[in-house]
Amino acid sequence: MNGLRLDSGFDHPALLYRGDDEYVIGTTEFVRSAVAEQNPVLVAVPGTNLGLLRDALTDVADRVVFADMAVAGRNPGRILPRLLTKFAADHPGRRVAMVGEPIWPGRTELEYPACATHEALINAVFAGRDAAILCPYDAARLDGSVIEDAWRTHPTMIEFGDIRVSDRYTDPLETASAFNRALPAPPADAETLSYGEHSSLAAVRCFVRRHASAVLSPDSTEELVLAANELAANTIEHTPGRGRITVWTEPGMLVCQVEDTGHLTDPLAGRRMPDRDRPGGFGLILTHDLCDLVRVHSCPAGTTIRLHKHC
Repeated sequence: MNGLRLDSGFDHPALLYRGDDEYVIGTTEFVRSAVAEQNPVLVAVPGTNLGLLRDALTDVADRVVFADMAVAGRNPGRILPRLLTKFAADHPGRRVAMVGEPIWPGRTELEYPACATHEALINAVFAGRDAAILCPYDAARLDGSVIEDAWRTHPTMIEFGDIRVSDRYTDPLETASAFNRALPAPPADAETLSYGEHSSLAAVRCFVRRHASAVLSPDSTEELVLAANELAANTIEHTPGRGRITVWTEPGMLVCQVEDTGHLTDPLAGRRMPDRDRPGGFGLILTHDLCDLVRVHSCPAGTTIRLHKHC
């Protein structure tokens, strides 16, 4: 990979691969270079690919942390705060190298906007940090629009062993805002509850628990109740109007939507750990922790946050 800098600064290249051989060669070369530089290395890729890399890196496995992205990054909103920035924080003062594959052919259309937003925001969160993050993309199996987005969210691209500057890379916050899209309307028969005072939080919890317990396990039910309660409490604390919560089922999934009149202006909210010296700011982080997918749309007219739990 000619020209990839592993010694200092921030690098965020996308690796366009076609087939297992290109995948293994491109990722293991990156990992071995980082190991040779004595850099801490994280490899977070989904299931089958994780097996390929474990087998190819047995000789340096004791120098690499492996994670299944299909588990750790099932909710794309968890990847930055709970995986990438955590790994960097665990190695203060050292350059870190990470292989992160958040987008693979098994990702759904529902998940994709959150994945692409994550890829864009990596550039904002890690700007100025000493880190190299390689993101593999299956160019043979992913849709062409996904590969086009990779050119927009990565400053450099690696293809056929060569690295070059992306001529389509755009400002990360502008790119992330392009995925801040209005969500489809809930089903007409979905049940809705309005709330507006702290005393109504108990009603919110009961409402969500009643619907969730019919389709989710007890643990998953309580996780969704806690996430919905956190969002409703934020409505009451930070917005002047009332909020509305709606619950419905989709195939294999329970969906809970919270709407209010607030405007979420920070695109990194929920994707970056807040300052420890300031109270609050952990609500969206907790929501991402508790849910399998979180979709957000915010504009001056209000904010909609949609929580998904697999049944």
